[in-house]
Amino acid sequence: MKYLKNILAFIGLIAVVSTLIFAVQSDGVEEKPETKVVEPQVTDKNVADTYQISAIEIPKDLNFAGEAVPQEDPEIMERVDREFLVNTYWQSNALLLMKRANKYFPIIEPILKKNGIPDDFKYLAVAESGLENVVSPAGATGFWQIMKGTGREYGLEVNDNVDERYHVEKATQVACDYLNKWKDRFGSWTLTAAAYNAGPAGIQKYMGIQQVDDYYDLLLGQETGRYVFRILAIKEIISNRDKYGFQLEEEDMYEKVPTFTVEVDTAVANWADFAELYEINYKVLKRHNPWLREPHLNNASKKKYTIEIPNKGYYRVGSTGK
Repeated sequence: MKYLKNILAFIGLIAVVSTLIFAVQSDGVEEKPETKVVEPQVTDKNVADTYQISAIEIPKDLNFAGEAVPQEDPEIMERVDREFLVNTYWQSNALLLMKRANKYFPIIEPILKKNGIPDDFKYLAVAESGLENVVSPAGATGFWQIMKGTGREYGLEVNDNVDERYHVEKATQVACDYLNKWKDRFGSWTLTAAAYNAGPAGIQKYMGIQQVDDYYDLLLGQETGRYVFRILAIKEIISNRDKYGFQLEEEDMYEKVPTFTVEVDTAVANWADFAELYEINYKVLKRHNPWLREPHLNNASKKKYTIEIPNKGYYRVGSTGK
């Protein structure tokens, strides 16, 4: 019995000593706080709070060059609606068109008026080129997208040196001559506009096959089938920009820089040197005379050319690099 008591006492002593050792080791050690996982708060943002997208209310009196659109026809109105939606909600493009129109319409409008062409045809130029001197895959060039052969047929100079399809005033005059010719043939400004896009032969062909004589009754390819409807939408949106949500002030618009003209009837070895005479550079000279296509002018025939020069003080003039 005595022996058993001694064993139990020894075990008790070991237990006490172990407890003391654990307490000493734990003393002074900072207990790490329990890590809590914070779930992120998810708040659904309602885009409609700041941006509204709605259908477009189509005016009841759509017309092109005074010729009424048959708005009682649901198929016609679907096509109209498409162009209004596309051109209203392509806001960046619409804004650019409005800004450019402010700059170039004052050049185009009096030429149309002088030739008896309805004012609505200025929107045809917008539809054709966006009022930029672009070149189509087929080679149609300039604001009015004139083909090389057509330009030459109507008196424009088109060669490596000079391409007057890039000359806004001269190209507008050619467009007027072309439109008047085909208005006499078709008897309708709407069909004439379609013929400008598809070619008179193409319109005549479709009219013969389908036995109709109205643009709105013709089944045409995608581009020409949308063409007049696109012009109608562009006309309405540019003419009534506040109505369609476009907020533009006069200072936002592009303006034509005032210019004067000089005449050249000799060869010009270097247009950059010529530009320097008027305290501008080659880039600015070409900006005002994009029909000059090379850095020089041959002019073996001694033809008289009118060069547009901007008034002083409108452009940054850098060093010549000489």
